[in-house]
Amino acid sequence: MSAMASISNRWQNAAYTGAGLLILRVGFGLTLALLHGRGKLAAAAGYLFAGHDWEFVKTVSSLGFPLPGLFAVLAALSEGLGGLLLALGLFTRFASAAIVFTLLVAVTFHVRGGQSPELAVAYVLGSLTVLLAGPGEYSLDGLLARRKDAGRDPLDAGEASAV
Repeated sequence: MSAMASISNRWQNAAYTGAGLLILRVGFGLTLALLHGRGKLAAAAGYLFAGHDWEFVKTVSSLGFPLPGLFAVLAALSEGLGGLLLALGLFTRFASAAIVFTLLVAVTFHVRGGQSPELAVAYVLGSLTVLLAGPGEYSLDGLLARRKDAGRDPLDAGEASAV
């Protein structure tokens, strides 16, 4: 075996793939949740529970969505809660799908408004990668799957495991 083939085989190791997905999920998920979702979730709470005006509802309405208040809240949940779920690797494909949909709408909004969709496109690509590849072995989804495969109740906390 050549030296290049040996190096190539080492880098194709599943542990490296799992570590790469962990870095992508945690970095991408926390960035989305903390830098975009947190503010939207706070505004959504004010809108829902205190009757505050929320400019984002008008933005969603301008895109032609029915029930703009509902879709604005769903977008906030997608970015905030979805980002956290993605970082944890819990319900990962569901969270990724919600994020992809939400951010594709954001891409459309930015393009229509003559703005750069660069950040929204980056979020779509990162989330789409995790949607297709899965969360990886270093995730709560992976831990639950391993526990289920071993014949244990996935939610039984009797054994501590590293994620």
